[in-house]
Amino acid sequence: MLAMVLTRHADIEKRPLEMVDTPRPVPKDNEVLLKVSACGVCHTELDEIEGRLRPPRLPVVLGHEIVGNIIEKGPAVNTLQIGQRVGVTWLNSACGVCRFCQSGRENLCGSAKWTGLDVDGGYAEYTVVREPFAYPIPDSFTDAQAAPLLCAGVIGYRAIRLANIEDGDVVGLYGFGASAHIVIQVLRHTQPGCPVFVFTRSGAHRSLAIQLGADWAGAAGDEPPDKLNKAIDFTPVGETVKDALAVSKKGARIVINAIRKTTALPQLDYGEYLWHEREIKSVANVTAEDAREFLPLAAEIPIKPQVQQFELACANDVLINLKKGQINGAAVLRIPQ
Repeated sequence: MLAMVLTRHADIEKRPLEMVDTPRPVPKDNEVLLKVSACGVCHTELDEIEGRLRPPRLPVVLGHEIVGNIIEKGPAVNTLQIGQRVGVTWLNSACGVCRFCQSGRENLCGSAKWTGLDVDGGYAEYTVVREPFAYPIPDSFTDAQAAPLLCAGVIGYRAIRLANIEDGDVVGLYGFGASAHIVIQVLRHTQPGCPVFVFTRSGAHRSLAIQLGADWAGAAGDEPPDKLNKAIDFTPVGETVKDALAVSKKGARIVINAIRKTTALPQLDYGEYLWHEREIKSVANVTAEDAREFLPLAAEIPIKPQVQQFELACANDVLINLKKGQINGAAVLRIPQ
């Protein structure tokens, strides 16, 4: 099968992903084999490529926003059917028995495996996934529309939950890429009484934010019309955490929706930025329940992902554009059929 494979860590500008012909995977007992049709492109792939998040082995096939059809299944698969369209998220598997798994927090399981990091992902014609971690895709979405829902959407949904947004809260979104442009659509549906302010350096992203229902859009560091009760930080840089705290109210919560930051969090004066019960909270991965809850909700709203599609062979170029902030909405790779 054809796959874009990471063989070495390097800046994405050096184009370290290589197209290779590699053996097609074979599904084991409770696994299904997918013919991949689309795979979303995520900032986490930049972290893997550039070495901030290192896969345990190289080479590895990246990609964890996978949409495909089941073409083969292992003998222990009971609920999924040949021909069914399913999606795969960042969470590839978990032990099922630790205290985190038993409390529905397998995203914190010490034995969890991650798609496109510990196991080969979706920058390929085929991939395998265990049955409990393959999610039926609502019919209302095309393959390309469904792909960003599986990470940008699901992790954004988890970030909303962890932010504990209440009716009337002023909500700030820092960065307006694949995840934030889905989150604002969820907020407009579930929290219509909450003003939403978007902070992004890109004029195109600010325009999209207003189009999708933002009440105000500016750059990080700008003074918004009102101070924030809650904020979600999607950016790869540390400075935005300080920016959000600087315009937050007493008791505010700042949720960081990033696996890694490319720059360190700045030094914070406790009295100025954190006192009065302000909080900083991280989002770590996703759970199976997040995906099972979010996908039907996305169809109900309905979420309308803004998608730019590219050929698999263009993965290096797409990631370069993502790094530069030149993707409006979400980027999706089309896989050769």
